[in-house]
Amino acid sequence: MAEWKGKTRGGLTGYRIFIAVLKFPGLPFAYFLLYFVAFYYFIFAPESFRNIFYFYRNRLGSGFLKSVISVYRNYYLFGQIILDKTAAMGGLGAKFTFDFEGEDHLREMVNSGKGGLLISAHIGNFEMAGHMLERLDTKVNVLMLDAEHEKIRKYISSFTRKSFNIIPIGKDNSHVYAISEALKNRELVCMHGDRFMPGSKTVTVKFLGRDALLPTGPFYLAMKFDVPVSFVFAMKDNRKHYHFYATPPLSYSQKASQAERDEMIRKIVTGYITAVEEKIHKYPFQWFNYYNFWYIEQPKVKTDA
Repeated sequence: MAEWKGKTRGGLTGYRIFIAVLKFPGLPFAYFLLYFVAFYYFIFAPESFRNIFYFYRNRLGSGFLKSVISVYRNYYLFGQIILDKTAAMGGLGAKFTFDFEGEDHLREMVNSGKGGLLISAHIGNFEMAGHMLERLDTKVNVLMLDAEHEKIRKYISSFTRKSFNIIPIGKDNSHVYAISEALKNRELVCMHGDRFMPGSKTVTVKFLGRDALLPTGPFYLAMKFDVPVSFVFAMKDNRKHYHFYATPPLSYSQKASQAERDEMIRKIVTGYITAVEEKIHKYPFQWFNYYNFWYIEQPKVKTDA
């Protein structure tokens, strides 16, 4: 599996252009510009094209032409996701509506007084769930797994609202202590469970019919601190409407032996993979991992129609 570099595509100039368009012509015009931006990446981003094409052609089993079209739709929708969260977090005038499926599950976690973990994936638009998380009347900590360039992060923070307590990933592992402290204080901690940085511990799982690597860290925390876990997703239904999903919270106790701990982590990961696969099949254009996700060397992508 090719290592994820900890950076999302796009530079500071791209963010500045997006924000300028959102401030003046507005979101509809920005969506129009995305047709051209998506086409640019469709033509000039061969590595991401190859990996996301593999996803549609080999993992979802789409035909050749349908897979090509799916890649473009995926790029276009990813641009919408970036615009939506920028507009919403920056208070740039865009109004979105939401359906909340499973909000009662998260309130159950809060009312239990134990805190908990909310584990998501790089599908949909989890940042848009902030409207609901703000209603939970508890402290929410968000682990920032997308290690944006420092200039981009500073620029974005200059206009976005601070809805959460951000826990940035640090090379000195300071984020591990921050997460530990938050869980000890019975707060909620949000993180993604589908990417890992070099050197992280991983587990091999069957995902969409082929072996892949997932980090063990998020799932180990659930067991170590004996806090309930909910798998959460915010999926885009149409231009201004999102659907938030949260699974019933489950607890996984720390086990005595290493073998028991490994089996418990695998049990948590299996539940997570089941939830992610369900959302991928329902929202196939909202999978936003543009690198070689499946760690065993990929076979040649099918090219027959």
